[in-house]
Amino acid sequence: QVQLVESGGGSVQAGGSLRLSCAVSGYTYCMAWFRQAPGKEREFVSSIVNNDRTSVSDSVKGRFTISKDNAKNTLYLQMNSLKPEDTAMYYCAADDNIWVCGKIGATGSTLTYNYWGQGTQVTVSS
Repeated sequence: QVQLVESGGGSVQAGGSLRLSCAVSGYTYCMAWFRQAPGKEREFVSSIVNNDRTSVSDSVKGRFTISKDNAKNTLYLQMNSLKPEDTAMYYCAADDNIWVCGKIGATGSTLTYNYWGQGTQVTVSS
């Protein structure tokens, strides 16, 4: 059973930075960050597959970076140049199924991931 615990959220002014962490227990093959703003659907932010292949949404490209520290079994999301529109609850997600994770386009879909954290709030003020 995989367990995910996010931390690192908070309030920051536009242009600032935050680093989100997701502590992982159990085996995972693909992991991702999603976010959900009030009244909106949960949207893909960034993913990492097999600890090396990464992808990132166009809305955060060049500003956010996903990484994983295998020694600490922790997933990170470094967020720079934050904008008010980045305000949302951020969720860590994971799955352990190689076939599911490897399907084309899978990592960007909420349906891929069986395991989710409780979320951490990020608020960016202008």
